[in-house]
Order: sequence, then structure tokens, then C-alpha cells
Amino acid sequence: MRFQLGKVHHGVAVGVIVISLGIAMGLTSVAQEKHFPQTAGVDDSKMGPYRALAQLAFAASQKGDNALAAKLARILERDWDKAEDYGGDAALSKTNHSLFEEIDKAMDHFIAPLVAHVSSPPDQAAVKAAYNTYLEKLKLAD
Repeated sequence: MRFQLGKVHHGVAVGVIVISLGIAMGLTSVAQEKHFPQTAGVDDSKMGPYRALAQLAFAASQKGDNALAAKLARILERDWDKAEDYGGDAALSKTNHSLFEEIDKAMDHFIAPLVAHVSSPPDQAAVKAAYNTYLEKLKLAD
């Protein structure tokens, strides 16, 4: 009986260690999410300006300012293309073409309904879903 009780204590101890390690690994992965310093509310990262323009366009759309949302979306698209597609050797299209394509496609899905609805509201659920997807894709390039 004593031998089996020792095995039980050993099993409980191993279980506690495994659970503790699992919790510690989970907390570490949360802490590993990148946080960049900001200037005037814009991340000082390569993708920070695109993220900021998307946030402004989305906020304008949510407030019903469709013309401003469309304008900001168009600025986002032009800045992205100029810097990340045609921007030279440091452009994302040159350094990681497949990631560039992913982000470009997500951006197009986000901005298309905004640009198409200058004077009328777009489908807000679709815009929000595309916005969230776009922000997730941008994180991959930070």
C-alpha cells in the first residue's frame, strides 16, 4: 500500500509541474506579442503608418463619415503601393513577396467597400471583418 501511495504522490507532483509549465508557457506567449514605441499614437514600426491609416478610415466609417473613410482608404492604398510594392529593395514585395500578397489582398478587401461608398454607408459587418483581418495580416510583417 505504501508503494502505491508513493506513486500517487509522484503522479500528483508531475501533474502539478506540467500544469505550472503550461501556464508559464501561455503567459510567455502573451508577453511575446510585439509592442512598439509610439509617436503621436502611431506605432514606430514599418507597418505602423498603414495600421494608423486603417484605424482612422475605420473610425470615420463607424461614425458615418463615408467621404473621409473613402479618402483615408485611398491614401492607405496609394502609400502601401508606393512604399511596399514599388519602394525599392526594402519593399515588402521584394523581401517577402508571399506576405506582401497576403497583406495586399487583405487591404484590398478592407478598402474596397469604403472607396465604393463615398456617399452611402457600406456594410459595416463586412468592413469590420475585413478591417480585423487586415490588422492581423499587418502584425505578420512587424
